[in-house]
Amino acid sequence: MKRNPVVHFEIYVSDMARAMAFYETVLGTTLERMPNPTPEVEMDMWVFPMDRDAGMTSYGAGGMLVKMDGFSPGSGGTLVYFGCDDCAVQAARAADSGGSIFQEKTSIGAYGFCALARDTEGNLIGFHSMK
Repeated sequence: MKRNPVVHFEIYVSDMARAMAFYETVLGTTLERMPNPTPEVEMDMWVFPMDRDAGMTSYGAGGMLVKMDGFSPGSGGTLVYFGCDDCAVQAARAADSGGSIFQEKTSIGAYGFCALARDTEGNLIGFHSMK
């Protein structure tokens, strides 16, 4: 197995406008609409920025917000961690943007720090930093 085997993730949402506002504010970024690759299934997809020129050789995974019938947001599923300079900053932004802090910034020893938050859709998300 490769060292960073995750190459893509999807976060399911029920209110795309609300979810986009949350993630764009918390992560300080702009999402980009992705055309629906399967017209027979109604989907609304917005991609997180990624380095397309680096292909699969750069650190990190590409991902998107997805609104699609049959897929619901909420807890109990996969936990996605977003890399950042200081995870306490993103956790605070999450709380200020309609989400909530689930776990404050916590040391994980030599591996840095992490914090957990709930987004506006009820998904549990993580933030990771080395300081």
